[in-house]
Amino acid sequence: MGDDIWASLALADQFADGAYATVKGLVRTYVMHQQLLEQLPPPPAPVLDVGGGAGHQSFPLAQAGYDVTVLDPSQPMLDKARQRLERLPADARRRVTLLQADGEHADEAVDGRRFDAVLCHGVLGYLEQPEPLVGQLCRCAADGGVVSIMTGNAKAMAVRPALERRWEDALASFDARAEIGVLGVPGRADTVEELSELLRSQGVQPVRWYGVWLFVDWLGFSGAELDPRDAEQVAATAAVELEASRRDPYRQLSRVFHLVGRKGPS
Repeated sequence: MGDDIWASLALADQFADGAYATVKGLVRTYVMHQQLLEQLPPPPAPVLDVGGGAGHQSFPLAQAGYDVTVLDPSQPMLDKARQRLERLPADARRRVTLLQADGEHADEAVDGRRFDAVLCHGVLGYLEQPEPLVGQLCRCAADGGVVSIMTGNAKAMAVRPALERRWEDALASFDARAEIGVLGVPGRADTVEELSELLRSQGVQPVRWYGVWLFVDWLGFSGAELDPRDAEQVAATAAVELEASRRDPYRQLSRVFHLVGRKGPS
């Protein structure tokens, strides 16, 4: 996270205004919000969103009554967050703090404050080594607090190239850990088991893991047109994705997974 991959305003626009406005983006936000509400303590518990970008996942929590701090190293992404923050109701805006800092120095950036929930969604895949950042996430969590991580699923790396009919790439992806993502940025994937063990080494016990999206991802990569303006279809899609995210074997085939742990006493 030390190198700002979002330093290009065009890439920040593509991510914040483009990716999240698609059906896949809307489904991701909805599904993860529901998963978080299953695990978070009630509002106004303080939440730290590390690598929170433009606030797509944490602003709904602020609207639900949580005290949210978005920490991100990227100025363009935080500028996007400020623009989106202005569109929130005044009471929700008062519950949001934006903080520019590298996630691998999160503890110092928040002056040692401890949070009832620490989120880190879609960040680990941009790091060659996840250990330093995961250590910071766990350190910033209060005793009994939740640590929530969403990252690429290394066991489903062949899904995207296969759906795009890139058969040689798909064959090579079964044992791969890295790819060029949909935004053209290199990424890396993890397994639930390895990340769970890493959390345990930091005093955080994994309590549940979910898939994030499945069918909508497959449809998108297979070339199907999905209309984000069709609210009824988006809602129906999201309901199916939420159910799939909780069940085997569906969650195992999601290209990304969401792991939630709880920190034990110091």
